[in-house]
Amino acid sequence: MTPMAWAKWAAKLVSLAVLLGVLYVAVTFVQVWWASRQDDRPSADAIVVMGAAQWDGTPSPVLQARLDQAATLFADGVAPLVIVTGGKQEGDRFTEAFTSYDDLKRQGVPEAALRLEVEGTDTYAELAAASVILGDEGVGTDVVVVTDPTHALRSQLIADEVGLSADVSPTDLAPTMQTLARETAAVSIGRIVGFRRLSNWLG
Repeated sequence: MTPMAWAKWAAKLVSLAVLLGVLYVAVTFVQVWWASRQDDRPSADAIVVMGAAQWDGTPSPVLQARLDQAATLFADGVAPLVIVTGGKQEGDRFTEAFTSYDDLKRQGVPEAALRLEVEGTDTYAELAAASVILGDEGVGTDVVVVTDPTHALRSQLIADEVGLSADVSPTDLAPTMQTLARETAAVSIGRIVGFRRLSNWLG
């Protein structure tokens, strides 16, 4: 085969790879969007509330929306336990988990039904720790994860990777193109390299 023919074949292969890459990302985008519109709340062993920013013990609007959703699910009898997750940033006095714990107690969730995960600073670490907590409790691994709509698919995939069987009941915060794009990128990469490795890369 002549150098010109090799060049043509190489160009075709590159074009095909780019096309497949674009298709993969496009399909992932649709999946992230579709998952953001689902609200699954079957009976479960625990409700897991993903961490979000807190301001000196006061939940941010994003975290408050998650806590309100979790309180509703608990009141509806979805699960007997609520695991609140999230550590703290440098300079914080309170962890996200403790802030969530305090708020849910005020909303009527009994202290005996609450469990805290206070070390995680990303989705993978928080869900992995929640899996350990459930194992220590000696209960099952069926969970309902509470998080933002666009975060639903990634949370569900990570939960599966750490040994949980998860459904997601998202808040009613409206997705934006920015959050959809960010989650599409995270899911696209995480499916290829593994979400644990992605978490390690992101620090």
